[in-house]
Amino acid sequence: MSLSAVIRIMKMRNRPDSKAGVSKSGVLRNSGCFSFLLFFLMLSFPLSGGVNFSDLDLAEDNRLLFRAASSGKGAARQDALFLARLPNTALQQLTAFPERMDLIENGRTLQIRNVFGALRVPVSGGLPRQISGFPSFTAGSPVLSGRVEEMAVSADGRWILYVEPETAAYGNLILLDAGSGSRIVAASQVERPDRYFPASWSPDSRVFIYARKGRLYYYTVNSSAAPLDERFRLIGEGGINSVYWSRGGDFFYLRNSAVYRVRGAELFARALYASFLEIGTLAGKLPFEYNPNFDRFWIAPDAGSLLLSKGGRNIFYLPLGFDDYNGGGDASLPYLAIPRACQNIRVLWAPGGIVTIVASVPVRKAGENPVMAWRLGGSGRSMEFLPLAVPSGAGANPSLNGELSPDGSRALFWGEEGIVLYDYINWKPLETLSVHRGLSCVWISNDDIVTGDGLKIERIRLASGSSVSRRDLICLSSASAFGFEDKGPPGDEESRQDPRIFAFSAGIWFATDGRNPWTAAGSPAVRPALQLSGRYRVYLENQNAGPYDNIPMVRNITSVGTASLLPKGENRTGLKELSLCFDLYDDAEGLPEVLEALDRFGVKATFFLGGEFIRRYPGAASDIAAAGHETASLFFAAIDLSDSRYSIDDDFISRGLARNEDEFYRATGRELTLIWHPPYYAASPEINASAARAGYRTVARDVDPLDWVSREDEKRLSLPQYSAADMIDRIMAARKPGSVIPVRLGLLSGGRSDYLFSRINVLLDALVREGYSIVPVSALKDYL
Repeated sequence: MSLSAVIRIMKMRNRPDSKAGVSKSGVLRNSGCFSFLLFFLMLSFPLSGGVNFSDLDLAEDNRLLFRAASSGKGAARQDALFLARLPNTALQQLTAFPERMDLIENGRTLQIRNVFGALRVPVSGGLPRQISGFPSFTAGSPVLSGRVEEMAVSADGRWILYVEPETAAYGNLILLDAGSGSRIVAASQVERPDRYFPASWSPDSRVFIYARKGRLYYYTVNSSAAPLDERFRLIGEGGINSVYWSRGGDFFYLRNSAVYRVRGAELFARALYASFLEIGTLAGKLPFEYNPNFDRFWIAPDAGSLLLSKGGRNIFYLPLGFDDYNGGGDASLPYLAIPRACQNIRVLWAPGGIVTIVASVPVRKAGENPVMAWRLGGSGRSMEFLPLAVPSGAGANPSLNGELSPDGSRALFWGEEGIVLYDYINWKPLETLSVHRGLSCVWISNDDIVTGDGLKIERIRLASGSSVSRRDLICLSSASAFGFEDKGPPGDEESRQDPRIFAFSAGIWFATDGRNPWTAAGSPAVRPALQLSGRYRVYLENQNAGPYDNIPMVRNITSVGTASLLPKGENRTGLKELSLCFDLYDDAEGLPEVLEALDRFGVKATFFLGGEFIRRYPGAASDIAAAGHETASLFFAAIDLSDSRYSIDDDFISRGLARNEDEFYRATGRELTLIWHPPYYAASPEINASAARAGYRTVARDVDPLDWVSREDEKRLSLPQYSAADMIDRIMAARKPGSVIPVRLGLLSGGRSDYLFSRINVLLDALVREGYSIVPVSALKDYL
């Protein structure tokens, strides 16, 4: 259909006699022009609340179409098309935004995750269907702000693991049978996922490993051989990043400086002899201790070597079986220093041995590439990491999101610029598969792929020369316009059949009857949108509380009664704002991840920068300011101003603050906001008064998470050292409107087992879902 034809249909749907009208709430309803405009406005401007409903369209047979749009606080901004068959309030989802996709059931089914829940769609094409027993919008669960909840699905598609929240930071690990809908609690008091889900499935779907409070356990499904008591399923100390499943079904386990290889059968033997039997077989030694809170590792497809990321920025290649006591072989091993500002790392390791590292870095200048890549080349003592050219331009730029074909010859990359197919061996783009924002892609086979962008999910077959030989629609991701079929005047045979549903996406009209897959519809006759049938009238009611901006309402005009189509949610009143403040004394550990998380949630925070930090990391100070965050002072030196050894007067305070201003200006070319807090929050009326005379306002915290307490402090000062998850629960218990919540970045010299900043996504999720707006300190009303 031509663009002019689409415009004609939209104008027809926007006629005054279309009865689209205005709702009781004063909201203009589903004219095609408005639908099309709304689609683009949603891409450009955030919505005021969590979820907004629009474009109600009621058919004479009492089927109700409407759109639900999420504002994207922590997740991608997205919308979906839903169908209700009144008076039944059960919902059917007609489009599936592919924020995450997993290929299951031997390549027959896609599992799709987004803010509306988890859905399954046949690879052969079909409408989304909900998973029995899994909480989702169509099953009655509210759409929550924050990230898309992570989960782990078994390769055969039968089992789903997810964490059901009990508190802000903890939940129950649920094992769901996707076929029957039955569920059991596999473990309690499991930390809610931050960047990595706390469980991992074996390739054969028989066993999963999970992490809980610094320890690893295994769980076997459909087996009476595994003990029920968790004590007898203990693997050892560590986090989920301490284990890695190999393609053959063994898993590798890193503890301290040792690498163990564990075969599945050994787990059952360990259940009997856990008190004295060492786990697995020693497969290698590391030149340093492994920390699962900050480190990651990848095993080669042939299980003969590994790559290890130390602290997220130093990459080491290590052959397994290397004898570090007697020596031998090549003692000089390749090493790669990735920029400290790196936010994410992805490793692509082909079966033939070619390994590539792709990293994302912040863009500081116009035209800079946000992606860097390296490949391990050479052999023996000549092995080294070599930089790869990263092409620029629409559709050519590989992103951090990438997957290798099963044989390792080609790669898919997707991101903001689209989806591109790469010749992985020769590292060059072959073909642009989509120019729309790529969301998720999976390989079915070497010549068969599934691509998902913001408009549609497609199955693409590749020819031998890597060109596209065939495209088939699997499902629509979204619809910019939609409506029911115009069946013409009543009375003829065709008009007595249920009208089809049309949706406009990617420049094409598609049709479905609500049971069969979407198919191209040519130039359809789309009926003007209505909010009135012979039995019902529908409208939108604005909400001042709860997770929704508005709610679809249904009025029965043949009797008495009006009801909401959805539960209205928890009542919350009043504006709730608080501030997150990040303290940077002398170390940048955790900063890239925090900046990435704040950007994902659309949050602006206040960063207090110490003079030593600015001098050591001027680029990091620039990144904070460039991201639009408020930058405040932490004094020129990290000293306890309440210490009697210092003579504190107006001159001392004003000089220290002025010196920090100058340090920051030299590093960034910008000025600090005239806000500060003394190092360690060691304030006094005299110190505050001196700062005020220097033009500064002093910030005090009202929630202390105790994230500054090290192991040494715990022993020396008898202070409690809480885990990161416990600190989040403490924060959520103490927070209130107007709170100032400090988070310390950087490693503590006295050591900690984990850090609050490493679970920043969980904290942001908790605050957003409680209805809080997170603002800079200077924006808190009446605080300063």
